[in-house]
Amino acid sequence: MQLPPIVTQDAWQDAREHLLEKEKAATRALDALAAERRRLPMTRFAGDYDLTGPDGPRTLPDLFEGRRQLVVYQMMDNGPDDYCEGCAAVMDSVGHLAHLNARDTTFAVVSDMPIEQLTAYWRRMEWAIPFYSSRDSTFAADCGAASGFALTVFLRDGDDVYRTYSTTARGVDHLRFEFTILDLTPLGRQETWEDTPAGRPQTAPYEWWRLHDEYASAEVTP
Repeated sequence: MQLPPIVTQDAWQDAREHLLEKEKAATRALDALAAERRRLPMTRFAGDYDLTGPDGPRTLPDLFEGRRQLVVYQMMDNGPDDYCEGCAAVMDSVGHLAHLNARDTTFAVVSDMPIEQLTAYWRRMEWAIPFYSSRDSTFAADCGAASGFALTVFLRDGDDVYRTYSTTARGVDHLRFEFTILDLTPLGRQETWEDTPAGRPQTAPYEWWRLHDEYASAEVTP
């Protein structure tokens, strides 16, 4: 494996400071994007979906849990015997929700999986995130997820629900803790699409992902 070049501490510091200027510019660009995102218009969203939680039927307004904002991750439904490792990694990356709740915001997962399957899945993965089934409703399609996944942001004004933002694909990358950390390392995510110096380990995207309780029984060597 080809390692990074070895230089003096002063040379390393010079290179680090040069990169830091670019990192600061990227941070300012992200701040500007967030400011523009906060100025997006919104569109009315139906609230009469037949959703199901562990304790029974729920409507979309119920998912807000009395708060003003709701962020929904629509999890893929791959059938009764298969689970999306990427969606699972997003759930593994979710921290304590008290911090979001303190800013009048609720986070929840919705999936077309039957509630019985979701309940067993949550128990297996030991997640503490609110979850609901949207089976036999058009919620996933209306959020732009269809049979895939998506992140949607809603705002509640009284009994009215509005969609303010949505994203999918690489748009949810930043939710994954391991991607954020790996992007700081010299080996990166070790996936073939990355611009990485020759000689560094790389494998095809998606193939190395596992549910977090499956890595011990899988050979995941680049």
